[in-house]
Amino acid sequence: MSDITQTIKDGVNYVSESIQGAGAQASHEANKETAKSSDASLGTRASAAKDSVGDKFDQKSHDTKAEVHKG
Repeated sequence: MSDITQTIKDGVNYVSESIQGAGAQASHEANKETAKSSDASLGTRASAAKDSVGDKFDQKSHDTKAEVHKG
């Protein structure tokens, strides 16, 4: 693979991972708010708390991958 092709591929992967990381961060924040909401049922709050932890893990994973592609 040529250097230019690799640079383009890395750029596309960086943008993709950055977008996915931002999406996971937004989902984390929404789930965190649901988990704290007194209007939600206990089951909904527990599920949101669990999902929030998973979203944070996904965000960190995507951010790390983006940095690798950033070079």
